[in-house]
Parts: sequence; structure tokens; C-alpha cells
Amino acid sequence: MGKGHRNARSSQILGVIPARLIDQAAGQGLHMIGNRPMLQWVYDRARESPLLNELYVATDSEKVQQCCLERKIPVILTQQHPSGSDRLYEVMQRTSGEIYVNIQGDEPTIRAHHIESMLRPILDGNTQVSTLKVAIDGTAAQNPNIVKVVTDHRSRALYFSRAPIPFGKDAAGNIQYYKHIGIYGYTRAALDLFHNLPPVSARAVRETRATALSGKRHHDHGGRDAAGHDWR
Repeated sequence: MGKGHRNARSSQILGVIPARLIDQAAGQGLHMIGNRPMLQWVYDRARESPLLNELYVATDSEKVQQCCLERKIPVILTQQHPSGSDRLYEVMQRTSGEIYVNIQGDEPTIRAHHIESMLRPILDGNTQVSTLKVAIDGTAAQNPNIVKVVTDHRSRALYFSRAPIPFGKDAAGNIQYYKHIGIYGYTRAALDLFHNLPPVSARAVRETRATALSGKRHHDHGGRDAAGHDWR
């Protein structure tokens, strides 16, 4: 899906933190951590990235909107949507970015270098959709609150699950697991294509226990994300 090298300085890159109050992520986003709600921690961390020309919270909740306005966080009030990526698509229709970064509202430990690592395959022209993975140990892999990802030898994402994947019978335990970091990058064309794909069925979600639904929706229709490494 590559289209050639992109210059980060010339590409208009918009970061969007989708949030709706009934989401677990958005509900957590209003919980206070110290003197700031989690959503502000995510916004402040992501804002440190020099690659993002603009950064918004996108929500259909007036409560989330009010929280953002009180804290001078740029916010876009959207319609209701089934997923964060669908909300991102509405933002795309109302803005003129070339690349869009979807940042989950429950990622307060996100750093600028995470965003740079995730965007690099897109800016290098190797893909139009990208996400991020970090290495974790076998103990962390058993935690169902952590979404795991399996990739091929080219670091293209194959599968997301809360289950400890990949499964193996290695008695020595020599299996490397990876946690999926909740950020996605899309070119404008890829996001437009994604929006027109049918949603993942509820049965498929139950059977696979996949929770990175936006990623799964993309993969179930033949797409592949570049899942960049980040070891820090």
C-alpha cells in the first residue's frame, strides 16, 4: 500500500483522541490521576510530539466536551459512532489532514517517541496504516487487560487478542510476546477505505476474544497494518 516517501514537515498530521462517555476508555479518561483527568495526561503527552500539527479530543459526550473546554483542550463534538476509528473518519471529513493518528484515551503513558515510531512506516512510504507493539514477558501476556499482537517477519500485524498469543508448547518458555499500544496511524485514503468496510461481527469478536476492533475490522477484509517496534 506504499505510495513513496513522505516528508513529515510537509505532511499535515492530525492527532485525534476519540472518547465517548459510555466507553471504558472514555470513562477512565475522566478519572483523576493526581490533579488531572487521565484524558488530559494523554493529551499533554501526545502534544509533546513535534510530528502532530494539530491534536484534538473527539467526543459525542457533552460532559467530556465540558471537561476539555475547562482545561483548554481542543475538542470536536461529533455524532455517535460504533468505534473510535469511525469517529476519526468524521473528524477527517471536517478537516484537511493528510495523515491521522488515533490515540486511545486510556494511554496516559504515551510518549512522543511512540508516535514517531508508529508514524515512521507511513512517512517512509511502506504502508498506509500503522500501529505499535512493545515486548512484554510471559507473565504480562497472561493478563487479559493487555491486548497482544502477533506479526509476520515484516512486522505486519496478523492478529490481536486478549489471550496470550502466540500459543506455543515450548517447555523452556522461549516465546516472545508483544503488547499492542493503542495508537493507529492512517493516511487519508486508508481511513476512507476503512470506513467503508463492514464492521466485525459480534460472533467473530466472541470467538477470537479480539478487542482491538478497529485493527481486526481492517484485517478481516484483507488489510495489514505495520506494527512498528518500540523497546523503550
